[in-house]
Amino acid sequence: MEHAQEPREIPASRLEGMRIGNAQDEEAKTGVTVLLFDQGARTGVDVSGGGPASRETPLADPLTADNPVNAIVLSGGSAYGLAAGDGVMRYLEERGIGFDTGYARVPLVCQSCIYDLGFGRPDVRPDAKMGYEACLDAEHNCPSMGSAGAGIGATVGKLYGMERAMKSGLGIHAVEVGALKMAAVVVVNALGDIVDPSTGQKIAGLREADGSGFADTCRELYRLSRKRDLFNSNTTIGAVVTNGAFSKAEMGKIASMARCAYARCIYPVGTMADGDTIYAASIGDVEADINMAGALAAEVMGQAILKAVRAAGQEV
Repeated sequence: MEHAQEPREIPASRLEGMRIGNAQDEEAKTGVTVLLFDQGARTGVDVSGGGPASRETPLADPLTADNPVNAIVLSGGSAYGLAAGDGVMRYLEERGIGFDTGYARVPLVCQSCIYDLGFGRPDVRPDAKMGYEACLDAEHNCPSMGSAGAGIGATVGKLYGMERAMKSGLGIHAVEVGALKMAAVVVVNALGDIVDPSTGQKIAGLREADGSGFADTCRELYRLSRKRDLFNSNTTIGAVVTNGAFSKAEMGKIASMARCAYARCIYPVGTMADGDTIYAASIGDVEADINMAGALAAEVMGQAILKAVRAAGQEV
């Protein structure tokens, strides 16, 4: 009889073939987090939000060419922040990394952005220089969490704007189960509230108008009698990365299973005011069951979401 194995937490740096780096503007409260894949990655994606800001995300569609993705970029700045991908491409091109077109090597870089223009300075956004700096930081492969990288401008609980919101940030969590390793990197910038599913306890979100405690975003939504403009700084973006040997299509399924973590931890989630996106990348050759890997991805992503909030503190 096989003995059940429990996931054991490990540093994300133990996932060979992936390096994570951050860069940020401390004053403007916006930044970049980059995941670099030394040998490329078979990548899938799940987009569940109604307002994504993204770059080259169709590379992760199973109907497109099965070329390895060289990097995943998470950034602030809304669609303006897509400029950070130019710096990541320059870093990779300088090192001869990318798809060989015959005339040039073109790095394949997927990117998603959060809307953080309502926090810090709206006129300063991640640019190519910041993207390049995040790649240099990835050489150390020891990224900070909380208010760092793409999480420096992240907030949650924004139904009534920034006045009643709370700080969130960047979360990273990794585990191994036998030979299989799984890591999650997430920037939590949600309209909704954050709940620890193991206890049911709310740990961040919409505050009462008098600051006395938490309000309930879902309950407040139910009270709205007319259409309200909810586009005020939302979107949770992230990636799960594994050394499991899965195809691009299978990684798309794992990404969709990882989305369960959003539903467990964020209330409400996937609204038209969110651009929620999860990439899923395979960088290894360990044989594993896809159902087990997908369930593990959701568990690891959930822990990363909780770390993003707890590491950031709570004051906006």
